[in-house]
Amino acid sequence: MRYKLLGRSGLRVSELCLGTMTFGENWGWGASKDESRKIFETFVEAGGNFIDTANNYTDGTSEQFVGESIAADRQRFVVATKYSLSTRKEDPNAGGNHRKNMMQSVEASLRRLRTDYIDLYWMHMRDILTPIDEVMRALDDLVHAGKVLYVGISDSPAWVAAQANTLADLRGWSPFMGLQIPYNLLSRDPERDLLPMARAFDLAVLAWAPIAGGQLTGKYTRQSSEPKRYESASQSEQKLATIEAVASIASEIGRSPAQVAINWLRQRQQGNVIIPIIGARSAAQMSENLDCLDFALTSEQIRRLDEVSAIKLGFPQDFLVDDEVIDLIYGKLLPLIDNHRVQ
Repeated sequence: MRYKLLGRSGLRVSELCLGTMTFGENWGWGASKDESRKIFETFVEAGGNFIDTANNYTDGTSEQFVGESIAADRQRFVVATKYSLSTRKEDPNAGGNHRKNMMQSVEASLRRLRTDYIDLYWMHMRDILTPIDEVMRALDDLVHAGKVLYVGISDSPAWVAAQANTLADLRGWSPFMGLQIPYNLLSRDPERDLLPMARAFDLAVLAWAPIAGGQLTGKYTRQSSEPKRYESASQSEQKLATIEAVASIASEIGRSPAQVAINWLRQRQQGNVIIPIIGARSAAQMSENLDCLDFALTSEQIRRLDEVSAIKLGFPQDFLVDDEVIDLIYGKLLPLIDNHRVQ
């Protein structure tokens, strides 16, 4: 396991992050307490120190299991959790990004995690009712109180994250250090706005669903049915071709399709620090996923995957790289200008 810097901080986090949404069986699926502990230990034995959970995962059980697992060596681990999603559907203030929900959520998470601080606190999803300056000021208060060390934003539009960090920089508040989004070979939409924004603000990118909810494991083909959760994906010819390309490369190199899909992300830096979040329902499954660390895809294999899964970026990105538009902006001189900045 290698380590990455979390955004523009000096915090060192493992190149893979342990996702713990499967910790607990409250939702009718997931791992038991004993199996969750084995998953955790398997990840740690491989060198992992970055753990991701949320206050609503398995109704709080995930945080409880994580808290018990880290208790013996708390300082070793970088523990991330989230707030925003409703924990009591009948209470209008039991969800959202606002200060009241933030404060009551962080205190509950600290109790469940059995710790007095959280390394990385995520705004889980954008709440359209709460001004972003309220969020950033309240998060900064948590940092100053020592209850939170760093903050991040998850599952929100690029413009919200950009506005938030611009405000934070202007006012001297703690900025977001990370962006958590769904990103994989079957879902490359973040390349339109989210990844360029993350590069501009030097945000680490935490990619959840790296194997697309199981679609990239090789279990689903043109001849098989996909899980209902991803039923719409089966309509896409390109997605089916991508699944087949992943399986083909896996067969060629004697690896699992899941390992190939994770390594496409792990090796896909291109100006972004991308950290796949890997989860599992068993220690054996976790161990198999971690075997992605034992090899690297070749440039040719990455090219094949890039091409089969490529998306159109649309306006304005495709427009701004058109030859005629480049000529309009720069004249004939662009090839003669050395640009050191990451694009």
